[in-house]
Amino acid sequence: MEHSRRQLLLTGARVAGLAALGPALACAAAPRNAPYPFTLGVASGAPLPDSVVLWTRILFDPLDARSTPPVAFAVRWEIAEDEAFRRIAASGSATANPALAHSVHVDVKGLRPDRWYWYRFMLDGAVSPVARTRTAPAPGTLPRSLKVAVASCQHWEFGHYAALRHLAQAVPDLVAFLGDYIYEWGQYRLEHPDRAVRRDESFTLDQYRARYAQYKSDRDLQAAHHAAPWIMTWDDHEVANDYGALRDELLTPDFAARRAAAYQAYCEHQPLRFTASGFRNVRMYQRYDWGVLARFHVLDNRQYRSPQACARPNRGGSNSVYRNACAMLADGGRTMLGSAQESWLQDGLKSSRARWNVLAQQTLMAQSSQVEIRRASDGRFWTDGWDGYPAARQRLLDSVRASGAANPLVLSGDVHTFYAAELRRDPTRPRSSGNPVVATEFCGTSVTSSSRPQARTAQYVAMNPHIKYGRSDRRGYMLMEITPERTSVLFQGLDDVRNKASGVQTLARFAVEGGKAGVVAA
Repeated sequence: MEHSRRQLLLTGARVAGLAALGPALACAAAPRNAPYPFTLGVASGAPLPDSVVLWTRILFDPLDARSTPPVAFAVRWEIAEDEAFRRIAASGSATANPALAHSVHVDVKGLRPDRWYWYRFMLDGAVSPVARTRTAPAPGTLPRSLKVAVASCQHWEFGHYAALRHLAQAVPDLVAFLGDYIYEWGQYRLEHPDRAVRRDESFTLDQYRARYAQYKSDRDLQAAHHAAPWIMTWDDHEVANDYGALRDELLTPDFAARRAAAYQAYCEHQPLRFTASGFRNVRMYQRYDWGVLARFHVLDNRQYRSPQACARPNRGGSNSVYRNACAMLADGGRTMLGSAQESWLQDGLKSSRARWNVLAQQTLMAQSSQVEIRRASDGRFWTDGWDGYPAARQRLLDSVRASGAANPLVLSGDVHTFYAAELRRDPTRPRSSGNPVVATEFCGTSVTSSSRPQARTAQYVAMNPHIKYGRSDRRGYMLMEITPERTSVLFQGLDDVRNKASGVQTLARFAVEGGKAGVVAA
């Protein structure tokens, strides 16, 4: 293959970092007898029919960034059609720059659609793990199936990543990660603790970088990245609990600087394309087509949202409020996605020719009242989720229905609970021709993060009959198989999140038939 087809895409994040360096830096060799440089593994993501993003970071000690000299390294990369690297599809060299934490992002162009590849990185005599990735099918083609693993919320402090080990062993075509890749606090150690200790909260760029290094040192997380390409979005804990736009829980005056540091660390550590001007604003929402089988609309409901309604006095962040005591809930001008992203989503739905339209986003979209609703003015709602933005949710559902997009599905995370739900314009009224199911929602539990007792979740399901299933006492992930005719969903729950060798069980099975929105037990 011509070397001109072996292209390195410097993302907007990388361009911003390099601009601060001034003249180009000469690349250095790794120090003689240096430790292994690929301690965080490798990753791939954002697959297109002819390209995929490859990622790694040069770091000799995951708990000590100073172990890596503050110089630029020339890192070689290869991507092949076979695991033995006999048929090299593309190769080249990329710069691991200290200004971007020695991270490497390579957007490999000129690949063939709808096929698996293997890739690796090399620094002097050291070779990274070999990992597998794939390209999306060619435009206009209709694949027979697509297997997607869906995960979110992997707090280091609350258990082992056995769910990710099982996820990798499921051999998905694609992984969708829906936020809370890191949490902003916890002990800096390479073993998952027996109990959570709230300490060492991240505020600076170096602290967020250290947190990603800790998380990415986990072999089960690395295995999940090595198994397939990822599509991703973020939620609050990549920055701070319950932040919304430029407001955090403590109403910190300089929160924008903290958010920019967190955004930069995220960009440095994930296999994504970014359009960025610095890191104060980063375009996260993206669209991925899998031929005409599925279109993924990956949303960002953190960066552009209105502040949470009816916060506690002198605080930002979430609250649980009664509808009749919080007038802000009825404010039609409040937004979860921001006007630009709402328009982008509407355009993507209208133009879609896919059999399935998947909204991959952070948090439960179905209304979930914490008390029984007898009248329209009743209901008690958690304001950080879509229940805190009912007008924005209504606009989204109206947009989905008006677009005519086929078979809309909503994927969610954040709430550390498995849910299967039917999204109707008025969830308080039964399903009917005047109140149809607009979309079917599947919400995944957390990889590790804790949740409420199952008895309380059962009460929520009983009080919200459009939610057909809820399970909060197990950690795990979702496994989907999308075919032209139907989508099947498995809720995969661990036996014990505190056991690194934990087994996994299928807790529930659901199916959505093409042209028939709604939850059906399979």
